[in-house]
Amino acid sequence: MSETGGNWEREVIEKLALETLREQRRSRRWGIFFKLLTFAYLTFFVLLALEWRVSPDSLKGGKHTALVEIVGVIEARGSASADNITSALQNAFKDKNTQAVVLRINSPGGSPVQSGIIYDEIRRLRGLYPDIPMYAVVEDLCASGGYYVASAADRIYVDKASIIGSIGVLMDGWGFTGTMEKLGVERRLLTAGENKAFMDPFSPVNPKHKEFAQGLLDEVHLQFVDVVRKGRGKRLKESPELFSGLMWSGAKSIELGLTDGFGSLEFVAREVVKAEDIVDFTQKDNIAERLAKRFGAAMAESLVKVVAPQSIGLR
Repeated sequence: MSETGGNWEREVIEKLALETLREQRRSRRWGIFFKLLTFAYLTFFVLLALEWRVSPDSLKGGKHTALVEIVGVIEARGSASADNITSALQNAFKDKNTQAVVLRINSPGGSPVQSGIIYDEIRRLRGLYPDIPMYAVVEDLCASGGYYVASAADRIYVDKASIIGSIGVLMDGWGFTGTMEKLGVERRLLTAGENKAFMDPFSPVNPKHKEFAQGLLDEVHLQFVDVVRKGRGKRLKESPELFSGLMWSGAKSIELGLTDGFGSLEFVAREVVKAEDIVDFTQKDNIAERLAKRFGAAMAESLVKVVAPQSIGLR
């Protein structure tokens, strides 16, 4: 065989070998891609499975205990908003198989307006459905606006270590006048209306504004106290500290008449309602909505807020 012929054959073999290697690499890449894609699908469905709870459509024809959860801060744009909670409560009371509604609460409180809307809707629904009792079950925390809502229930059940109370109102903010003086920053504020700069954080505290704000807080506090007294009635053992904003353990709250006894959701469904099947009517975000909210929250937290508007809170 000539040298030229040998070189030609060698080149062909090398090209075939290189092409084979390239094809194998492409196959491995596609294999990895499809494996990752399959893994993503499996992860998605596993998350759905983990999120699954007994829903109103999952039990047909059976008597059940209806569950509505309040978790986190009670606020207009949160999961524990009045819109979400009242819609869930309406669906729970309307269901023909509901034997009782249980409001499971784990909340530090929040907006007095949102709490008030939920409370008023509970009272309305209890009037429309007098044969359906309503109970509140507290997990870790039922404070301030959370207790405002709970006081609408027939009975409130707690764990001995639950935190209950904080029947008070606050308005918080910041003052930067001392910092501005040290930095040599001058505040230039023009208003039309003598009280338009009410509680401005960059101006010294105006005694008149402070007095007005305190009156506003006292008014909202009296509304809160009135709601608790109506809801708890003669069970409440009143004392000067009861409405001072202090909090108590679940065990102590029973002694004070703020709550009625020990019990979990399952205990109430089984022993009180006598309907062990629990159907969750709580409105929940799907995975896409939850991820979008988390992304938006992360973006918001990356921005530094210099001035925040002051608001009244039950927390």
